[in-house]
Formats: sequence, structure tokens, C-alpha cells
Amino acid sequence: MISGNRIRELLVPFGLPLASDQMKRLQVYLELLLRWNTKINLTAIRSVDECVTRHFGESLYLVRFVELKGRMLDVGSGAGFPGLALKITTPNLEVTLLEPVGKKRAFLKEVARACEMDRVEVRSERLGEFVKRQVENEGRQVFDAATSRAVGKLARLIPEVAACLQRGAGLYLWLSRGQHEDARRASKRLIAWKTPIPLPLAQHREIWRGSRQV
Repeated sequence: MISGNRIRELLVPFGLPLASDQMKRLQVYLELLLRWNTKINLTAIRSVDECVTRHFGESLYLVRFVELKGRMLDVGSGAGFPGLALKITTPNLEVTLLEPVGKKRAFLKEVARACEMDRVEVRSERLGEFVKRQVENEGRQVFDAATSRAVGKLARLIPEVAACLQRGAGLYLWLSRGQHEDARRASKRLIAWKTPIPLPLAQHREIWRGSRQV
């Protein structure tokens, strides 16, 4: 297992001083990620150091700028970035993870169990299916925040996510700079964007942050 000191060193550019219990959860999560990634394709990144910086560092960097609380929806969770990783530093957050691939859902549930994370719900629907099911069967659920990382089709994603957010709730997208125009065009006055957050160690990636307007 990679040492806590090495992880802290790698996270220095992100300014993330982790408490001892947070570090333990990160180490357990990382170990599971590396082990499972040899059997199923959770991430194309194989370097341990890069897993720490690209996945954990870039996901957790959000908490330096935003206080997350209440209920959060994470779309296309994959290996849990950023949604499940954010539980490391915000344990009281209630997180719903949308991940349609069964093996990835199994991984997310195992991380939540091994890291003793409560208030984590892993669901199989894609976003459009989730929105439709909430309206038709369960009643509309309203979230205080939503996140998504490394996804395309913003013209569909942003309006569907907005339908799940209460007014004033935050939307946080990890995007490449080449997706700027797509994000603005897809917002359709639903989202008021603030200045994007540049990611340390990344020349072409940043976190877009906005709030639901109507």
C-alpha cells in the first residue's frame, strides 16, 4: 500500500491537508481501486501516483472552494470520482451515485462498505431514466448539489441534471477547456456559471461551477 506520507506529498499542489481518518479511507479506497482495476476496467490510469493526483486530488480540490452539504447527485460515477471520493472529506454528505455498469456498481458498494461510508446510494439508472423514474414512480427528488466528471453530451446532461436540483443548488462539472462553449450553450439560462476553477497540474482541465436559476 502506498504510504500516507507519499499521498500527502502528491496532494501538496492541491492544498488538501487530510486528517488521519480521512487518509486511512483514501488509502483503503486507493488499494481497492488498484486491485479491482486489474480485473475490470475502472480507469485507464495505471500509475499509482497519477491515480492519487488525477482522481483523488482533482476530485477533492472542489472542497477548497465549495461547502457541500445535504443531498448530492453524482452522474456517471464510474470508479467513484468525484462523487464517492468527496465523502472522504465531507462524510455527512448524502450521496446518490448513478452508474449503469454492474461491475462498477459492485466496486462502488465495496468502497463504501470498506471505508465505512454511510448515506451512499448506488443506482443503476442513466440520468434520463433516473429523472423519469423519479417523476413517474417515486416523486421528484430535489438535490442540493450535483457533480459529473469526464462526460460528454452536455446538451442533454445539463438540462436533465438541472431538473434534479432545487433553485440555487450547485452544479459542478469537471471539463476540458475545449468544452466551454458546449457547456454555455447547453445551460439554456438554467445555470448561472461562475469563474471556472483551474486544476493544479492540469493545463486543459478545470471545474465548472454554477447554480440552478429557475
